[in-house]
Amino acid sequence: MKKTLISASVASVLTLASFGALAEGPNFYGRLDLAVTNSDQSTTLQGGTNGVTVGESGTYLENNFSHVGLKGSESLTNNIDIIYQMEFQVENTSSEGDVFKARNTFLGLKTVAGTVLIGRNDTVFKQAEGGIDAFGNSNADIDRLVAGQTRAADGIWYYSPKIADLVTLNATYLMTDNNQGAGTDSDAQYALSATLGDKKFKAQNYYFAAAYNKGISNIDAYRAVAQAKFGDFKVGGFFQDTESQKYDNLEGNTYFVNAVYNLNGVNLKIQYGADESGLSKYFTNSFGLLNPNDADTAANETNAMLASISDVNVQNITVGADYKISKSTMVYGHYAMYTGDYKIAGAKIDLEDDNVFTVGMRYNF
Repeated sequence: MKKTLISASVASVLTLASFGALAEGPNFYGRLDLAVTNSDQSTTLQGGTNGVTVGESGTYLENNFSHVGLKGSESLTNNIDIIYQMEFQVENTSSEGDVFKARNTFLGLKTVAGTVLIGRNDTVFKQAEGGIDAFGNSNADIDRLVAGQTRAADGIWYYSPKIADLVTLNATYLMTDNNQGAGTDSDAQYALSATLGDKKFKAQNYYFAAAYNKGISNIDAYRAVAQAKFGDFKVGGFFQDTESQKYDNLEGNTYFVNAVYNLNGVNLKIQYGADESGLSKYFTNSFGLLNPNDADTAANETNAMLASISDVNVQNITVGADYKISKSTMVYGHYAMYTGDYKIAGAKIDLEDDNVFTVGMRYNF
């Protein structure tokens, strides 16, 4: 009897050890990121910020994409791993009604021929930005000026193995029938990218990417990204040409240049950006001033104006710093200035400048 119990115990331990060798996770993780922001026009604040009226100044508590998630992998054979992730944005620090919002959630297979994911994820067009965004996941994110920063659902993703330990080829394809009828009528919705180097500067001290977006989020666009690290300096550049599928008159370039300097653990950052496409969040949000008390009327007036504008010129400059108190905790602050103008019926119209001051703290677990 004792031998039987001992044998069963040993078998159980060996089974658990074997499973542990085959599986990684599930790992629970998350982030809390809260900031206090003062803005002149409130055009760039996070969408879940309660009480914001575009065109009015105020000081707000912002939730910068706090989230929780679960991820892991398990070996099916020697050459095939199943991988998974479920991630949800958490809004219970604000007065908004939706506590959870969907983020990247997928099921996939990893093989020697590459990785395939199915579900919801950032498109490879968005992912091509690498680490170029010096103020990412804040109200000074590059998505305030650049279109195509899309997290899409009902899609398939492919990532090739790293060729020569340098180059990766990637693709996103959205299922046509799943993704029609929500303001997008394109028969083809896909994105392609190629990346070179290491966006985290661990294997190489440079990163380059080229990407193309067809139909996703109602735009056709291509972008190029370059970033390099020289000692304590990081410098980068970003260029994108965007054409709207909804408005024939909206087309143009967007670009950013930035620099980050690590001064004894403090990252000093400066970034300049410009947009000529008229498809930026800052630009379209500025039209909310037309009729903020009637959402339907405001939307109709905005669409009518967007269909008749030209010569858009939007500019942004952001300066700031961040510092890691510990491995998991970072404090940060920045000042961002947005300005611009456009023409309608041949008349030049200036947008209201928006000055945005933010200080915050981020905790990862």
